[in-house]
Amino acid sequence: MAKISATFWDVGGVLLTNAWDRTERLRALNYFRLDEVEFNDRHEMVVSSFERGKITLDEYLERTIFYRPRPFTREAFYEYMFSLSQAKPDSLQFARELAKSGKYLMATINNESRELNLYRINKFGLKDIFGIFVSSCFVGLRKPEVPIYRLALDVAQRLPEECCFIDDRALNLECARQLGMQTIQMQNVAQLRQELQSLGVEP
Repeated sequence: MAKISATFWDVGGVLLTNAWDRTERLRALNYFRLDEVEFNDRHEMVVSSFERGKITLDEYLERTIFYRPRPFTREAFYEYMFSLSQAKPDSLQFARELAKSGKYLMATINNESRELNLYRINKFGLKDIFGIFVSSCFVGLRKPEVPIYRLALDVAQRLPEECCFIDDRALNLECARQLGMQTIQMQNVAQLRQELQSLGVEP
């Protein structure tokens, strides 16, 4: 087995809570007393463009929320939306330990809209951990599409067998594995440490 020289990390569900996934959307809909079916119909039509960076957060919310008058302000909705992002401290600490070791290229592969992605990178100090951000909003590709993993390998200039990709969702790992990358489905930090150690990856 080739020596692992690069680790790629999902962000939402691994290092942080999800930014704007099903759970977060439902919380916002309940908080602002919005119709779930009506919102979801509109969301599904624009989410791909939103996460690929083709439309802005303002445009997304104009099409899904503020296409008619609301009893709350855009600012209130933005504030609540961004507040849903929270750290997973143990995961972040472990990623920092690996980064500080200097042994591995540290990078992300994640699906997020531009505004939320930039907010989370800055809010949680991800630039101190990762040198490369292969985010859907930056590259116009989304997991689990094969091209986003190929792009990550090209940017990192690594062979697939030299890389390990960590994600909490099995589907997102399948294409990476088919390309030859090592993969780990994140359950908890202890399990992640153990599986990385079995691949020879430790601080």
